[in-house]
Amino acid sequence: MAVPRYTMPHGLSALVTGSSRGLGLLMAECLVRRGCRVTLLARDTDELVRAAHWMRERTGRRVGLVPCDVRDEDAVTDAMRRTAEASGGLDVVIANAGVIQVAPAEIAGNRAFRDASATIFEGALNTSLAALPYLRRSPVGGRLGLVGSVGGLLSVPHMVPYSCAKAAVRALGEGLRAETAGSAVSVTTVHPGLMRTGSHLQAEFGGQAEAEYAWFSALAGAPLLSMDAERAARRIVRAVERRRPRLVLTPAARLASLAHGVAPDLTTRASGLAARVLPAAPVDAGAATRGTMWPGRVLRPRHGPVWVRAARAAGSALNDRAARRYNQGRPGPPTSS
Repeated sequence: MAVPRYTMPHGLSALVTGSSRGLGLLMAECLVRRGCRVTLLARDTDELVRAAHWMRERTGRRVGLVPCDVRDEDAVTDAMRRTAEASGGLDVVIANAGVIQVAPAEIAGNRAFRDASATIFEGALNTSLAALPYLRRSPVGGRLGLVGSVGGLLSVPHMVPYSCAKAAVRALGEGLRAETAGSAVSVTTVHPGLMRTGSHLQAEFGGQAEAEYAWFSALAGAPLLSMDAERAARRIVRAVERRRPRLVLTPAARLASLAHGVAPDLTTRASGLAARVLPAAPVDAGAATRGTMWPGRVLRPRHGPVWVRAARAAGSALNDRAARRYNQGRPGPPTSS
């Protein structure tokens, strides 16, 4: 059978990790609407059940549910096996599970780096290596998608653990793409910029936590800087479908990536200037403060001039709306749980 290069036939088996809410849930919806038999994979069983109800209401279709922690290699291997057995194989897999921590690197501490790497990079690695044997057996040629970030193309101040883990995902995606070249399997790595997914409520913040939450939630919801999450999900699924090697989403992210590639020294200096206007680490921060993080949903900035608070509220409003729409309304499991 000839391998269709740029379209996905109806009835393919697809699995998306980190798909109980936000971007992962929206990508799963796109696959459902393309006629795929979709399995949602995430840590929290209750959240998966709510996601299944959400999907049924939005599409009228049922989805498979697999509770699994992508940090656990054996659990991911078993999840792939069970999904393939239940669905008659695997044709499309998208590794999306992730965490977000926002704080100066010294305040975030070593644990934040380990947690980010375990979920973002090792999660993508476990997913990829467990999926590839099944994707190679797909009669239409398997498709693997890895969700990176613009933070993996250039490091973002106060999001260094996240950026390091996403940089590793970039390297993984590019390496696997090269190693599967000439086979029926394609590997697509996607690097989104800011998106209005409602993830600011699930993200964790340290140092001057309320101030960190304020800038992150405002920028992530700003219409000129961030992207509508549903549009982003459609673009990502289309890139995986068309077997593109790489996709960078949002004009700001593409500009930042281009600038870093052409003038890395200048871009790093510009990042340094940006870091100066971000909240400083508390002057009395010590070992007791290092690693202490707060979920965004418990933080509400109350300081600053009225016009600054109004601008932050306007940016956050779109993200708050996204949180309600994309199953982000209830607390998820903590990053280190």
